[in-house]
Amino acid sequence: MASHNMHDPMSEAAEMYLLRIALLARNDNPVPISRLAETLDVSPISANQMCRKLETKGLVAYQPYKGVTLTPQGEAIALRVLRKRRLWEVFLAEKLGLDPKVAEEIACRFEHVTPGTLAEKLAAFLGHPALSPQQQPIPPGQNSNTRQIMRPLSMLGVGQRARVVKIVADEALETFLKMQRITPGTEITLLAAARDQAMLLEVAGRRVSISFDIAQTIDVIPQEAPQPQPDAIQSR
Repeated sequence: MASHNMHDPMSEAAEMYLLRIALLARNDNPVPISRLAETLDVSPISANQMCRKLETKGLVAYQPYKGVTLTPQGEAIALRVLRKRRLWEVFLAEKLGLDPKVAEEIACRFEHVTPGTLAEKLAAFLGHPALSPQQQPIPPGQNSNTRQIMRPLSMLGVGQRARVVKIVADEALETFLKMQRITPGTEITLLAAARDQAMLLEVAGRRVSISFDIAQTIDVIPQEAPQPQPDAIQSR
């Protein structure tokens, strides 16, 4: 039997911690214990104790006063659980007509009890979707030859195409980006860039210029390798 449930009473709680760390992590920075505790609605002491247990199992790396990061083993478990959740979200929303947020709430109950073989049958039934109804990336299956790696738009290479999956910004900036048609699910291509300055994008057939700082608030999944472009702005 697969070992990702770890065969002990804390397995579901452990999976929830690993999943939450994966969702909170940005740019490989440690997730603060206080932030983790807040999102899981537990005390910092409880969160700290659980993270210590996960560390002994080799699932997280704990850094005092900084927080925790997932080890490759911990990340693999988190992504498997997240894949199950988001596949169920697609099924419940697209096949049963549930509101996407309601579908997510119900899917959270299914993610821990769904065998991997069932998850893959579900993925095949749904046509191997890449995004959830709320335009969040669905991690690929274990047999996939590609791995979806979310990164800030600012890290794309010139000529690279990507899909927007998340925007971490205030309401005013989100409104501005919507006016530029930059929303979760949008495909964009980086046409040119100046280091730490401006980025020229192709969005829905139009050219859009945004600052490097704004690009850092937009998380994307690259769709292909970067290709050299003759009109790229040279960094100085």
